[in-house]
Amino acid sequence: MSSRAVSAKGVEEYKPYITRAIPVSAVINCADNTGAKTLKVIQVARYKGRLRRLPAASVGDQIIVVVKKGPPQLRKQVFPAVLIRQKYPIRRVSGVRVSFEDNAAVLITPEGDLKGTDIRGPVAAEAAERWPRIASIATMII
Repeated sequence: MSSRAVSAKGVEEYKPYITRAIPVSAVINCADNTGAKTLKVIQVARYKGRLRRLPAASVGDQIIVVVKKGPPQLRKQVFPAVLIRQKYPIRRVSGVRVSFEDNAAVLITPEGDLKGTDIRGPVAAEAAERWPRIASIATMII
């Protein structure tokens, strides 16, 4: 058995390779019930990249977003979020490729807890595995 450190910040362990499909400045959907509709990615947390390459995120990554559409108290606010779906196919170890209809994220607090109490739509298993709080709230994990 592996001893993995589970916290609100996510699981710090081996992350399988997933193509980073959501670059900085991408506009994605918000999949929780905080009231936010669309989010703009402004930064990818813990991203180590190459000179002049746009930082990009994949399913399960923590990103920093700005709320573009939503209630006035949330708009133009900066929040951390976790990417739970991406359109670009995710190749699993079993050889299966999984792709979703949209790119979506859920807002979290700086401590790592979810801001909303519900998640709309499916959640990728890769995100649920890394974020136990998301897995417990998700209704559908694919």
